[in-house]
Amino acid sequence: MDPLWLAIAFALGLLVKLVGLPPLIGYLIAGFTLKYFGAESNELIQSISELGITLLLFTIGLKLRIKDLLHREVWGGASIHMLLVTLTLGAILFGLSYTSITIFTNFDWKQALIIGFALSFSSTIYAVKILEDKSELKSAYGVLSIGILIIQDIFAVLYIVIVAGKLPSIYAIGLPVLFVIIRPLLLLILDKIGHGEILVLYGFFLALVVGAEVFKYVGLKADLGALIVGMLISNHKKAKELADSLLNFKDIFLIGFFLSIGLMGLPSFQMLEVAFILALLINLKVILYFFVLTRFRVRARTSLFTSLTLANFSEFGLIVASIAVAKNHIPSDWLVTIAIAVAITFIISTPLNSQAHKIYHWVKDYLRKFETKKRLIYDKTFDIGNAEILVFGMGKLGLSVYNQLNQIHGRKVLGLDYNYDVVQRLKKEGKLVQQDDAADSEFWESIFETSNHCNVRLIMLCMNDHKSNVFAIQRLKSTTYEGSIAAIARFEDERKQLEKMDVDAVYDIYSEAGYGFANHVCSYMDIGCEIKKPI
Repeated sequence: MDPLWLAIAFALGLLVKLVGLPPLIGYLIAGFTLKYFGAESNELIQSISELGITLLLFTIGLKLRIKDLLHREVWGGASIHMLLVTLTLGAILFGLSYTSITIFTNFDWKQALIIGFALSFSSTIYAVKILEDKSELKSAYGVLSIGILIIQDIFAVLYIVIVAGKLPSIYAIGLPVLFVIIRPLLLLILDKIGHGEILVLYGFFLALVVGAEVFKYVGLKADLGALIVGMLISNHKKAKELADSLLNFKDIFLIGFFLSIGLMGLPSFQMLEVAFILALLINLKVILYFFVLTRFRVRARTSLFTSLTLANFSEFGLIVASIAVAKNHIPSDWLVTIAIAVAITFIISTPLNSQAHKIYHWVKDYLRKFETKKRLIYDKTFDIGNAEILVFGMGKLGLSVYNQLNQIHGRKVLGLDYNYDVVQRLKKEGKLVQQDDAADSEFWESIFETSNHCNVRLIMLCMNDHKSNVFAIQRLKSTTYEGSIAAIARFEDERKQLEKMDVDAVYDIYSEAGYGFANHVCSYMDIGCEIKKPI
C-alpha cells in the first residue's frame, strides 16, 4: 500500500473525528479522493478488506450466544423487516424508473427488487462500532441489534449461494459434527494459551483457519465460518479477553474495506442525486424497524434504540449488489450509487445515535402508544423494592462496590445492570441484583415520579460509558430525588464535567487506584509509608 494512501486515510479520518463523526466516514471519503486522482484498488487492499470483515464477524461471534438468535423478535423481526423493506423500496425504485434519470434506463421490477433487497441490510461494522463506543453491546437493544444483523447475514449467504448457482460441497453436511468434536479441543487450548501475543495469534488461527478456510473449502461463505467459530467459544471465560486483544487489529484492517468502497468508482451528478434519494429512504427503514419490533412486544425505548442503531445501509448490501453486477442482473453504476448512499446514511445515523437518549426523552410519550400490553421478560422496568443504595453497572468495579456496601448495609443495597446474563449470573450467586438501565428515563420516572421511593439515599454510577453516566445524572436531577449521587471518571475532562454537574462524589479510577495500591502495600509492609489521598 502506498504511504500516501495511509497519509490521506489518516488525515481525513482525523478530520472527520474532530467534527464528531466516526473516522470510517473519513476513510470512505479517502477512497473516493484516491479514485479521483487515478488510484485503483488492488489485491492488497482487497485482502486487507476481507481480513477486516472476517475478524469483525469472529469478534461478534465471541460475544454472541446461539439462543439469542432463537428469540422470535430476532429472527422474526429481521425476516419480516427485510421482506417489507425489499418490497417497499423496490416499489419506490420501480416508480422512479418512469422518470428521466438515466440510471433507471431499461430498469425493470426484477432489478428494483434486487436493489431493494441489497438496501434491506443494515451495517454490521457501523452498528458494532457504535455499540462498542457507547459500551452498550450487551444491553437489551445491543443484543437485539446484533441478533438481527446476524440473521440478515444469513440471508446474504443464502442469496450468494442461490445467485452463484453453486451449491456447497457435500462435505458441508459434516460441519456440525466436526465442530462438536473439535470444540472441546479448542476450549482446552484456550485454557492453556495464556495471554499476550500467543492469544492474539490463536484468535487469528481460529478466525482465518478453523473458521474461514474450513467453510471456504466446503463451498460456504468464509466470513460465516469465522462468525460460527467465534460463537462456539463465546461461553469461555477468555472470550472477552480474546475479543479485546483483536480489537485494534480488526479496526486497522477495516480501513481497507472502506477504502475499497471509495475506490469502486467516481459518481456522476445523477448517481449522487439517486444516492441522496436512497439515503432519505432510510427514514422509512427506521419506521419499519420500530413498527415490526413493537409488534413483537419489544418496549418502545428498546425498539427506537435498535432502529437508530440499524438506521443505515450495509457493507453486506454492497456485497449483494457486487454479485448482482457480476451476474449482469443490475448495471455497475448502481454499485457506486449504493456505496455513496451507505456513506451518507453513516453520516445521518451518527448524530442520531449519539443523541439517542435525548431523542427518546423528547418523543417517549408518543412512542409509548405503540407498545403492546405484554412485554418481553428481559425488556421491562422492575420495582426496586425497599433499597436505599443503588449501584449501577455490575462490572468489576461496580461488583466490588456492591460487595463492600453489602457487608455494611446488607439487603438495603441493590445492584443494577442492563446485561441480562450478568444479572442472572449474579442472582445465582445470591446477590440482590436486577436488570435495569441507568440511562433509561422511564426507570427514573417510575422510581421517583410515579411512585414514592423516598428510601433511596445514595445512587452510585459505576458504568464504563461516561455518556451514560452523564445522561443518568441529567435525568436523575430532573426528578424529585434529593439524595446523594456518586459517579466514576476515567479522564480529567470527565471528572471536571461531573463536578460541574454538582455530583456529590467523583471517583477518578486511575488516581484512586494508585492511591489504593500504595496504601495496600504500606499496610502489609513495614516501610514507613505516609500516603496522602489524591485531591
